[in-house]
Amino acid sequence: MLDHSRRIEPIAHIMTDLPTKFGLPRQSGLVPALRARVIFEPKYRDPVAFRGLEGFSHVWLIWGFSENERDSFAATVKPPRLGGNKRMGVFATRSPYRPNALGLSCVELTEIVFNDKLGPVLTVAGADLMDGTPIYDVKPYLAYTDSRPQAAGGFAADVLDYALEVDFPPALLEKIPPDKRDALLGLLAQDPRPAYIDDPARRYGFNYLDFDVRFTVAGGRLTVVEIADIPKNGQRGKTSGQA
Repeated sequence: MLDHSRRIEPIAHIMTDLPTKFGLPRQSGLVPALRARVIFEPKYRDPVAFRGLEGFSHVWLIWGFSENERDSFAATVKPPRLGGNKRMGVFATRSPYRPNALGLSCVELTEIVFNDKLGPVLTVAGADLMDGTPIYDVKPYLAYTDSRPQAAGGFAADVLDYALEVDFPPALLEKIPPDKRDALLGLLAQDPRPAYIDDPARRYGFNYLDFDVRFTVAGGRLTVVEIADIPKNGQRGKTSGQA
């Protein structure tokens, strides 16, 4: 008989430019310019385990909402894209508050590098995970069976078009490394605010790389107002979230 009580363990952790939950894309693939690296634990660095993976353009990451675990079961949750004030069944959402705190993301596999110190390292694009998220498994994406273009999207299909116009003053954008700007612009366009807060006078902010990006939103337009350095002793986050 199978031992269903066996605990799963991380096989890897992901390194991203987003140290906190606020600012994360709400689903994978929404910000293709966002790059991340998957660093495997020592016991899983055998190159043989990666044989053939280079032939796939996309992979599934199975990962953990590492600090969203809870002991009690909640049958309903409030999806952010419904304004945070309407409840849906937990199994009809991708809320991080689940019976088992597991996430699923489809990402583009852009590179596999064999590092002398770290072993095989995967570079992926479009991840919706924050820095340090535990990865429990990696599986190849198979278009012939995983893709269902005509699938019904339920209530989520009604909130697909929510991109903002982004006004990023050049003097502020120059503070961001050139190879990291497209990803930040994509994150801002996805509207990082909680959906239930819509205050044009309010200043929001989230951490990206070593910067605190601060902005306002009014009338479908996001305006970056400040790029502040994060103190060197600032704490980097440890959890992940998606809507």
